[in-house]
Amino acid sequence: MRRAFAVTAMILASLPGPSSAQSKGIRLWNLTTATMTGFQLSPAGQNNWGPNQTLNDKDKELDHDERLKLSGVEPGRYDAKVSYAGDRQCIVRGLDIKADAVVSIADKDLKECTK
Repeated sequence: MRRAFAVTAMILASLPGPSSAQSKGIRLWNLTTATMTGFQLSPAGQNNWGPNQTLNDKDKELDHDERLKLSGVEPGRYDAKVSYAGDRQCIVRGLDIKADAVVSIADKDLKECTK
């Protein structure tokens, strides 16, 4: 009986605990009043735009108040190119993106817009 308890304790000790739980990753939260059709990131000041992250959403768009897990994005400082229907694009400069955090974009953040 004592040996069975010791073996069970060893097995339980080797199982992952709460500290090794799956991370949520970096998420984008659309707080603008319109549906995003594009969201691309570039290292700050480089204008080297990455892939359109909204294509990772089930309907390929990010509605108002919807969140989306960003893929292939490491923590750092970025500029974002935000696109909307009708060829409207805006740039958001100097986003500070942290690991396992939510980065939100609101209408007040939209600068340098076309159309």
